[in-house]
Amino acid sequence: MEIEAIVAEAKSAPPTSSPPPATSSGQKPTLFIILTLLNLGVVVGVGVMMYLGQKKKAVEPGIEQVIEGEHKTQKEEEKDTDFIGKLVPMETFLVNLAQSRGRKLAKINMEFEVGSDEVQQEIEKLKPRIRDMVIMIISDKNMIQLSSKEGKDNLRAEIRNQVNLFLSKGQIKNVYFTEFIYN
Repeated sequence: MEIEAIVAEAKSAPPTSSPPPATSSGQKPTLFIILTLLNLGVVVGVGVMMYLGQKKKAVEPGIEQVIEGEHKTQKEEEKDTDFIGKLVPMETFLVNLAQSRGRKLAKINMEFEVGSDEVQQEIEKLKPRIRDMVIMIISDKNMIQLSSKEGKDNLRAEIRNQVNLFLSKGQIKNVYFTEFIYN
């Protein structure tokens, strides 16, 4: 019986080294759920902050600034689309291009836009000098320089600037190419 008493005592005594299973397994899912909800809250909060920050950047330039910018744009467009002033046609230029040994020619017709009759009359008086200067400018260019849009724009600006050096009663506003042929 003594063995039976020891076995019964061992069965009834709780083990000292193992923790109770009910209390520890019940806390783990609760802690996991709380941490998951906390993490979800942080992610949603960061997302809302980023959305509001982007929305604020998009709306930042107040209505006054938009209206002011629109007025400025309209004024610039009015300047660009002003009525073309008086046009002074130049005679046709037929010029040998640089580095071509006479094999490459450019045929160019152009008109100068001026603001007043005085400038128009002054250009008429100075036409031989202006033609000479334009021929010198064009003959200094090669085919590659004249074939691109940038090259034509540079030529236009150079002609305008050089002719304006001759004029005393006003300025040429623009140079318009009415014909531009090269071979």
